[in-house]
This record gives sequence, structure tokens and C-alpha cells, in this order.
Amino acid sequence: MNHIAGSAVAPPARSGIDWWAEFKSLAVLLLCVLGFHSFIAKPFYIPSESMMPVLLKGDRLVVSKYPYGWSYVSLSFHPLPFMPGRVMSQLPERGDVVIVTPRNSREDYIKRVIGLPGDTIEIRGGTVILNGVPVPQRTLPPLMLPVDANAPCPAGQFPGALVAGQDGKRYCRLPVSEETLPNGRHYQVIDVGPSALDWYGPEKIPAGHLFLMGDNRDNSADSRATLAERGLGGPVPFESIGGRAEFITFSVDGTTSLWNPLSWWTSLRGGRAGASLHAEGGN
Repeated sequence: MNHIAGSAVAPPARSGIDWWAEFKSLAVLLLCVLGFHSFIAKPFYIPSESMMPVLLKGDRLVVSKYPYGWSYVSLSFHPLPFMPGRVMSQLPERGDVVIVTPRNSREDYIKRVIGLPGDTIEIRGGTVILNGVPVPQRTLPPLMLPVDANAPCPAGQFPGALVAGQDGKRYCRLPVSEETLPNGRHYQVIDVGPSALDWYGPEKIPAGHLFLMGDNRDNSADSRATLAERGLGGPVPFESIGGRAEFITFSVDGTTSLWNPLSWWTSLRGGRAGASLHAEGGN
């Protein structure tokens, strides 16, 4: 006999980790994620109060990249200098909420499209005038916004707005109006009183440019503010538009602690998840 009874068969030798295969798999995964972020959609975090009341600091939302085609700012990390032109270009509609990258920055802003190429825009005493016609505003009851760490109702922005509710909690009592654009789309804006941003133009918007404004009209570095003021410096090139805001995924009140998993749930603001960011109405 060639085999001894009871003898064990030696196990096959273990091969080492194929690090090259692992690297290729991770590279493909990374490229897929970057491709999705650059050409389909990406998450976006609201870092300021400039788009109140529709967007609050602490909101997380989805921005789609394809509605207007793609340009040099479509890439997630904006590594490219300004480049003219868009692929599969489609002009935004008035009232769209968009992300925009100023030409002197690689930081994304989020604003609302107010003026289109060829429009003459003017702002007088806070009233937007498009092509010689004032954009109508309808005064609404004050908005009672619950105060939290991400919405502290700062006196510098909203003087005298901090109030106590009947439930004993603190609220920010904000004056809101409904603004309706010529295409019938409407949304709420905040205007607490006279400010330097209440006056602009008249100016004709050049071809291939858009005029953007924040809904928190006295506290938004938008097309009314200069580049030195960290605004958009007037109408922005269409190429600077990176995508359209679609809906809120979730919102946090600023009390989240990385080391306290319970706070991941208790910091969530109720009633904001799933809210659409498309202006209502339209022709």
C-alpha cells in the first residue's frame, strides 16, 4: 500500500492577500461614487441662514446634477478653473433652488433663480422689479420657528424676534411674505426691514447669466453682494450652476455628538424629512 492508515492529508498552502486586486476594487468603487456625485446627484449640507425659511441651517438635502446639463463645476470637488460652456445645456426656471460656485471660490452656495438672461432686474426698497414690473408679495402671518442650536434667532439678524411661546419654549417670530414670480411659481421670503441689500440696479442680465437671491433677503450673500463681501458679484455665468436642490433628507438641530449615539436621534428635527424644494405653482 502506498498510504499509511490514519495519516492526515496536508492542507493546501494559504496564499497571501492580492493587494493589487484589492486596490483595483477600491479604485473602481471610488470612481463609481465620484461619478454618481458628479453626474447624477450629491448630498448637500446647509451651513447658514441665507435660504430661510425654506431651508434651515442643519438641513441635509439632495442636489441633482443633470437637470441643467454639466459644466466645469459638476465635478464634486471643483478641481478645474473656470471653463465656458455646458454639455446638454438646459436653462433653469425662475424659482428653482440651485447650487452655485462663485468664480473666485471653490465653495458651493445655495440660492434661488430670480432673473434669466435678457431680463432687466432692479430692487427698490426690497421689492424685486423684473422688466419694469414689481414682483408681487403677499404678507403672511408671522412664522414661529422653534429656537435650537442651529436656529438660535440671533439678534443681529432678527432684532426683537426672540419670543416665548404659550408652551414655555423659545421661538423666533419672523415676518414672512409670499413672493410670486412671473411664471406663477411662489415661495416664502423673510424681510425684517431696511438693509443695504434692498437696493440694486437696474441692470440687464447678460446672455448666459442668471441673477440669484437668497430667501432670507437681509442676510444673503447673493447676486446683490460684491465678491469682496463674499457675495456672487452680480449675475453669475450659467456654467457656475452645479445642480438643482430637490428635497430634504433630514435635518439636525445642532446638538449631535459624535461620541453619543443617542444624540444622533434626539437631534433630528421632526417634520422636515422628504420636504420638496421645488417652488409651488408655475405655468
